[in-house]
Amino acid sequence: MAAEKFERHRQPWRQDEIQKLHTLAKKGMALKAIAKALTRSEESVKDRAKEDGLPIAKLR
Repeated sequence: MAAEKFERHRQPWRQDEIQKLHTLAKKGMALKAIAKALTRSEESVKDRAKEDGLPIAKLR
C-alpha cells in the first residue's frame, strides 16, 4: 500500500498540470526536466504533449 502515494501511473492529467506542461514546453525545457517538474514519467509527458500537439525540446 505504501508505494501507492508515489505512484502517478495512469493518473488523469489535471488542468493545472497541463498548463504547466505547456508553459515548460514553450520555454524549451527538456523532456527529462519537464517530467521531473510534473512528477510524471517521461513517457507520460511525451504522450500528453503529442496529444496536445506540443513540441518538446529533445534530450541533450
